[in-house]
Amino acid sequence: MKKSKRILAAALTAVLLLTGLCGCSSNHAETVKLDKDHPVNIDIWHYYNGAQKNAFDELVSEFNTTVGRDMGIVVEAYSQGNIAQLVENVLDSANNKVGTEPVPNIVAAYADSAYQFDQMGLVVSLEKYLTEDEIEEYIPSYIEEGRLGKGQELKIFPTAKATEVLMINKTDWDKFAAKTGYSLDKLSTVEGLIEVAESYYVWSGGKAFYGRDAMANYIIIGCKQLGSEIFSVDSEGKVTFQVDDDIMRRLWQCYYVPYIKGWFASYGKFRSDDAKVGDILALVGSTTTATYFPKEVIVDDTNSYPIEAAVMPAPIFKDGEICAVQQGAGMVVTKKTAKEEYASTVFLKWFTEAQRNTEFAIEAGYLPVKKEASKAEGINKALDSATNTEFSVTMRQTLSVAVKMTEDYQLYTNRAFEGGAQARDVLEYSMSDKAMEDAAKIQELMDAGTDYSTAVAMFDTEENFQEWLTQFKQELAATQEGK
Repeated sequence: MKKSKRILAAALTAVLLLTGLCGCSSNHAETVKLDKDHPVNIDIWHYYNGAQKNAFDELVSEFNTTVGRDMGIVVEAYSQGNIAQLVENVLDSANNKVGTEPVPNIVAAYADSAYQFDQMGLVVSLEKYLTEDEIEEYIPSYIEEGRLGKGQELKIFPTAKATEVLMINKTDWDKFAAKTGYSLDKLSTVEGLIEVAESYYVWSGGKAFYGRDAMANYIIIGCKQLGSEIFSVDSEGKVTFQVDDDIMRRLWQCYYVPYIKGWFASYGKFRSDDAKVGDILALVGSTTTATYFPKEVIVDDTNSYPIEAAVMPAPIFKDGEICAVQQGAGMVVTKKTAKEEYASTVFLKWFTEAQRNTEFAIEAGYLPVKKEASKAEGINKALDSATNTEFSVTMRQTLSVAVKMTEDYQLYTNRAFEGGAQARDVLEYSMSDKAMEDAAKIQELMDAGTDYSTAVAMFDTEENFQEWLTQFKQELAATQEGK
C-alpha cells in the first residue's frame, strides 16, 4: 500500500470532505465545524496484530498526513492484544476502574460486545453522521449486522468482514490422494470430509486429518444449513434458543464421533499451529487464518519441508442450505463531544472507501465492505497489483475463494442479544471440550490394554449424546437467567 499511489486521491477526498460534496453531511454533521489549527484527537482501540496491525497503522499514518491534516483530525490507534482483552479494557474504562484510560473514541467490536457496550449507554447512533445514500453504499447484510437494540439503530460501522474457508496442506494431500484416489472435490461436504478423514487415519497409521477453529460457528452455521437458527433473535433483541435434537445429533455425529475416533484433532491454540507441525492436513478457519497458514511443516528441531496450500469453501452438510458464516468486527463510535463523534465517522468513511478498504482487506485477510469493492473482478485486480512482496499464494487463493462465496453463498450471522457472548461460549466449548475429554479417556483405556473399537464404542452411544445435550441446553438457558 504505497502512499504515493494514492496521494492525489487523498487530497481530493480532503476537498470533498471539507466542502460536503461527498455526501458525508447529515443533520448532525452539518452543525459540526472542525479547525485544522486546533485538531481533534481520536483514539482507536483494536485487536489487530501482525500483518493486520501493520496494514492498519500504515493507513492511520496516511490519514493523519492527508485528510486528517487538512481537516484537523489526529488519529492514534492502539492494539489491545486480542478481542477478549479489548473488551475487558473497554469495560474497565467504562466502569472507571482505577488506573484505566478513558473510553476511546472508536472501538473494534463484534456484535455481542457492541451490544454490551450499547446497553451501557456508550455507543453513538451512526445515522447521526451518515446519510441514507452513504449507508446504501455498504453491503446490506453488513449494515444489518450493525443494527442493535429495540430501535435497530445502526451502531456498528462495517469496516472489514470475513468468512470461513477450508485450507489444505496440498503437498501431503497429493501423497495421500495418489494412493487412495480421492479428489479435493470430496471435501466439499461435511460427510465427504469425514469419509476422507477416516481413510486418512487408516492410511497414515492413526493420524488425524482435520481440525477446525471456532466451534461456535460450526454449530451456528450447521444449524442454519440444516434448517434452524439456534439463536433466533427478534427485533426487540429477545433470543429464543431453538435446539433441535435431531440437528444436534447430526452435528454430534459429524464432529464429536470423528474426534473421539482420532480422525479429527485439536492440539495447539489454533489449528494452523497443528498444521504447522503436521498433526493435521486440513482445517476450517477464518479467511484471516491464511495469514498464519504454514509454508512448511516442521517435523522436529532439525527437519522441515515446504508445503503448498489449497483453499476451498468450508464444507457444507449434504443437502443443506448453501450458507457460510459472516464474521469480523466492525467499529463502534463512543459518545463524546460532537466534534469527536463527527471526526470519528470521517475517519471510518475514509478508511472504508472502496480502493483503500480493498487494499487493507487483501493484506489482512478480510473482505471489503462496500458493494463496489466486493466483486471478484475488483479483488482479483487488486491482488494482481499488490505491492507486498511477502503476500502469500495462500492469501491470494483464500480471498479469491471467499469473494466467490459472497456471490454464491448466503452469508449468515445471528443478531446480537443480551448474554450473546456467554451463549456463544457455550457453543464454543461444550461439544469440543467433551470431545477432547472423552478422546483422552479412550486413549487411557487403550494404553491400559483395551482395543480401539471397544474403547470408542464405550463413548459412541446414544446415552452419552443425551447426557451432553441435556447439559448443553441447561448451560444455554443459564446465560439468560435474570434477563
